[in-house]
Amino acid sequence: MAKTPLEKELDRLQDELVDLGVMVEHTITDAVEILSQQRIEDARRLIKADSEINRRRYQIESESLGLIARQQPMAKDLRTLAAILEVAGELERIADYSKGIAKIVLEIGATPLIKPLVDIPRMAALASDMLHRALLCFVDRNIEAAYSIPEEDQKIDDLYDQVYRELMTYVLSDPRNIDGASHLMWVAHNLERSADRVVNICERVIFTVTGELIEFEDLPPRKGGKPGENSEQ
Repeated sequence: MAKTPLEKELDRLQDELVDLGVMVEHTITDAVEILSQQRIEDARRLIKADSEINRRRYQIESESLGLIARQQPMAKDLRTLAAILEVAGELERIADYSKGIAKIVLEIGATPLIKPLVDIPRMAALASDMLHRALLCFVDRNIEAAYSIPEEDQKIDDLYDQVYRELMTYVLSDPRNIDGASHLMWVAHNLERSADRVVNICERVIFTVTGELIEFEDLPPRKGGKPGENSEQ
């Protein structure tokens, strides 16, 4: 069956959203790699490139609102457009966290990092992978993936706590390390928040498919099945 004009427009907007997501996905790991190697000029380029991400986000938003006004979609199509608007906003915010890391690189400058980066690159890799799979589950309307991906946010939270504890030992051993520790804590914070935004995207996938509004932080831990389900019933 041939697609309707609305369906074709939805497909096009979804493709634009995925292209934006791929750009944002790369900024996460790129920012941490730039930090680890203290590449000042690359940090400046990443900051400058954020304007293109912003432009694409607002273009998607404008086209989505225009489509709502022209086509007056109902039910699932309207939820899809609402999801596209929401996900585009989450992607733009994740890119802002990456830009924040690049700004920290400029603040640190040529001053050596107070410790080698170990857990922070792990956080970046996990957050980037979570985002990649969240975008795939949005495209495929994969509910199971949308429920399972947020469970991995705990791994990033655990790494964040580990980074915090380790940096505190550097500060306690020598208070002069406080600035260096503070910089790396902000990096870890930005990565932790990026993962939280991915969780929001997964919540939006579930809403798009089912019309159900959920917040993962309000759901009990899974014992099998989807969050919130009682496996003993």
